Amino acid sequence: MKVFQVLQKCLNDWKNISHLDFCLVDSDDKICVTTCSRQLPSSKKLEDFRESDALCLSNTSCSLYKIMDNQQLAYILILWGTDPSASTIGELAVCQIESLLTAYAEKSDKNVFMQNLLLGNYGEIDAFNKAKKLHISTSVRRCIFLAETKQNKDENVLATIRNIFSARTRDFITALDDSGIIIIHELQSTEEFQDMRRVAHMLVDMLNTEAMTSAWVSYSNLTDNIHHLPSAYKEAKTALEVGKIFYAQKNVFGYNRLGIGRLIYQLPVEICEMFIDEFFKEETLDSIDDETLATIRTFFENNLNLSETSRQLYVHRNTLVYRFEKLQKKFGLDIRTFEDALTFKLAMMVVDYIKYSQNLK
Repeated sequence: MKVFQVLQKCLNDWKNISHLDFCLVDSDDKICVTTCSRQLPSSKKLEDFRESDALCLSNTSCSLYKIMDNQQLAYILILWGTDPSASTIGELAVCQIESLLTAYAEKSDKNVFMQNLLLGNYGEIDAFNKAKKLHISTSVRRCIFLAETKQNKDENVLATIRNIFSARTRDFITALDDSGIIIIHELQSTEEFQDMRRVAHMLVDMLNTEAMTSAWVSYSNLTDNIHHLPSAYKEAKTALEVGKIFYAQKNVFGYNRLGIGRLIYQLPVEICEMFIDEFFKEETLDSIDDETLATIRTFFENNLNLSETSRQLYVHRNTLVYRFEKLQKKFGLDIRTFEDALTFKLAMMVVDYIKYSQNLK
């Protein structure tokens, strides 16, 4: 539990300053954090202290302090030492521990609130009231990023992302399941869509260098009200899904830049299969070898420019012409012409979508 890691550091710092030993125990007398291996007071003494009205109990060897959390007894702080300043140090330690517990609880509550909000578990009024109670702004511009690693889930990814956004205290970083990490990013007044794209590319680069993992990052449209965040989350999920289907060679997908992929994604699979059958009859795109596919993709990326494609692939222009003529004989489409190239490009994307849909079954 992260709060105990913070408390351990605090206790160690207090010991270095005061030369006193500290120990924090829970309701079962289990040690949560400690700075020494001293023997604890007896269980009966600790239980009697819990049941008493006193907030502090001292004797010749140690002092006991009650740590309250939300007006309930949560822990007992044990302080060993007879220094005259021990009492003051103990009271200061109690104040700091209670403040840390309150801050951690509030942060946890905010995280749970955001998770439920994204899942659509609140009505508008309920969401507004809960946000106000947690001191979360309800009418600022935000954008949702969704990061997913291409490898198996890596625990370092969440830590890396938290570190990237550590200076931005108004951003929220959470995860709902194994599908990815969600960043709810509060925008500054000057930030626009192009800035969101830069943030997404920065996330990809940092995850690659810091966490040593490749990732996809998608982002939603900009929202100006907390009630729109569930829709923004769906947009980020859609952008990630569409991007992985149609633009897998890329790493960043914006919901406002999904292009033709957005249209195909919304078509029924039956319509897509009819389109493929209409143009290719008994032939299939799976029969095209990898080398020819790479040639076609490079040709499309170069706007049907034969010379530039041959230069990039280090093949003679006539070799490309030969490959495309073989393709034309097989499928009846000459991709050197705009209309046939458009049809073939759409067909490649539709086939990718059909395969994706079949894998979901």
